[in-house]
Amino acid sequence: MKLLAIETATEACSAALSIDGRIIERSEIAPRRHAELILPMIESLLAEAGISRVQLDGVAVGRGPGAFTGVRLAIAVAQGLALALDIPVVPVSSLAALAQDAPDAGASILAVIDARMGEVYAGAFRRISDGLVEAIGEESVGQTNSLTLPQDPRWCVVGTGWDAYRDALAARLPAPPAFADSARYPQASAVARLALRQFAAGLGVPPEQALPVYLRDKVALTLEEQRAR
Repeated sequence: MKLLAIETATEACSAALSIDGRIIERSEIAPRRHAELILPMIESLLAEAGISRVQLDGVAVGRGPGAFTGVRLAIAVAQGLALALDIPVVPVSSLAALAQDAPDAGASILAVIDARMGEVYAGAFRRISDGLVEAIGEESVGQTNSLTLPQDPRWCVVGTGWDAYRDALAARLPAPPAFADSARYPQASAVARLALRQFAAGLGVPPEQALPVYLRDKVALTLEEQRAR
């Protein structure tokens, strides 16, 4: 299986190539430069692996949530490549990719991405027997005081939302987190690992069915909303 993965939903821009389970990756923290970087990253990976685009079996993509422009870019690149090559796409939650790289601390994982406007994108996950994560609730966007978590005494927290809303998120947890890191971002290597399971289950979709997940349709507060805060 030769699988290309793309993730640009946050400040991190990354691409990864999985060849028979071995993953190589390019990643850079580069706000507002994703469109400039992503295609050269892909070409660099293919060159390192010594393969061409036509040898790819599928494309995995971080579908969001995250920055609207970044999510749209990843989906557009994945769709374009897959359409040209007539191969399937597997969309993967960017929150799940973020959770996948959390350490295995025997705790549930809260993945949180700063959604701006006083809100956070959040998803709860647990690690299963194969080492991958699975969701244990619906992903959400909203103010931290409305966040509802599944019952679990131990949590890890990863993502930029922890830095932006640390105190408010800590108040939603039953105890201090077993691990917390606000400097982590969804990465294409994690997208690839999660997508391999879905490809093996035959869950790839035609490119036109690979759709972004925004969770909200608003990108800025109105002046009245800003004053109210």
